[in-house]
Amino acid sequence: MNAMTVAVLLFGALAGGFVSGLAGFGTALMALGIWLYVVKPDVAVQLVLICSIIAQTWTMPSIWRSIDFKLIWPFVVGGLAGVPVGTLLVAYADPHLFKLAVGILLLIFPAALYFQRAPFASDIGGKTADTAIGFAGGVLGGLAGLSGPVPILWASIRGWGKDARRGLFQTFNWTILAAALLAQAGSGLITRETMWLALVVLPATIGGAWIGARTYHVLNDGNFRDVVLGLLFLSGVTLVWSSLPLP
Repeated sequence: MNAMTVAVLLFGALAGGFVSGLAGFGTALMALGIWLYVVKPDVAVQLVLICSIIAQTWTMPSIWRSIDFKLIWPFVVGGLAGVPVGTLLVAYADPHLFKLAVGILLLIFPAALYFQRAPFASDIGGKTADTAIGFAGGVLGGLAGLSGPVPILWASIRGWGKDARRGLFQTFNWTILAAALLAQAGSGLITRETMWLALVVLPATIGGAWIGARTYHVLNDGNFRDVVLGLLFLSGVTLVWSSLPLP
């Protein structure tokens, strides 16, 4: 492994850790496209899972008091039920069509919520709806590692504040990604190469997460809302672009 490869891996880890520390999600959004230049796709995805969990575990103590378990538990229960369903669908889903559909969703809804400056505060469906949204996030997590977008959009519709949203994002994503990582490890998919690379990027992941968490604490509700919607929109652009056939 040459110096350029190490530099690219560290840069991706720093960027992914920063976004995860800032918003409670987004490691894949920032790091995956960078890491794919120097490692194979399966290794990059496994590295995203490991680094996401590391970054979110590292920053968990700083937002622990923001976590409202009465608010979060329906999402987590639904999400864990959805992960195996999504895993089973991997064999049947058209990856290009799937990425295109989710990408379009992430272009339309974050933009609409951004320009709708009057805050939502809908309690439609109560805990049942929250569980269903968690289930949808779990299915998308098991299918493509996209556990976050649906619960994140739903939190905007609920009109929750910065701390409630962050507590949901981080706890839900940590739980679903940990379940996905355990499933992959149990299937023997986590290789020695992946574990070695995870050790290489560990300092950059933790450093980025620390900087991101410090930045999070200086944002107000409006700033945090805009950052989250912007990250979702960027994720939509990436998904749509990657789903289009190359000329």
